[in-house]
Amino acid sequence: RTIVDGVNIARKIARHDPLAGKISEEFRPDQSLDMGDYEATLNWARSNSSSIYHPTGTCKMGDGPDAVVDAKLRVHGIEGLRVADCSIMPEIVSGNTNAPAIMIGEKASDLIRGL
Repeated sequence: RTIVDGVNIARKIARHDPLAGKISEEFRPDQSLDMGDYEATLNWARSNSSSIYHPTGTCKMGDGPDAVVDAKLRVHGIEGLRVADCSIMPEIVSGNTNAPAIMIGEKASDLIRGL
């Protein structure tokens, strides 16, 4: 149930401003998946989920056109929203992501507190 709820919540968030204006198309699941069909969403999640051991990198940090957050972890174009997890790393590290995640969280804490 959690994965189905997560898929549906993510899709709803993506369909509202300010994100809706930044997303050109839905990649996975595509729009043909009926959000109201629990079994279809569950089947999609089961057939498309896997572990690839510490995946990272969907909210790249930087100031280029493909970057999502700036050096202060703020999401470009969305006031008051920061990302503070391993998804901000522009490159996937070769080791475990636990230490980088802790360091990112500590940095976010400092930034939010103004340190």
